Amino acid sequence: MGRKCQLTGKKANNGYAVSHSHIRTHKLQQANLQWKRVWWPQGNRWVKLRLSTKAIKTLENKGIQAMAKAAGINLNKC
Repeated sequence: MGRKCQLTGKKANNGYAVSHSHIRTHKLQQANLQWKRVWWPQGNRWVKLRLSTKAIKTLENKGIQAMAKAAGINLNKC
């Protein structure tokens, strides 16, 4: 499994690190991913997911069932 958020699909971004003399070198900006145990009320159990911090904040508002359905994830296999 690569460095990718399981609910939102966020992944690394290609960019440049620009020095004071404006020399540009390639830089990979990784997503801020965290392993998170989330309570899934419909399954009555904990689910361990690798989520971006933005997804964790959104999860508090939308709920895990709605976000998993939008991402097309089967929580029974997580």
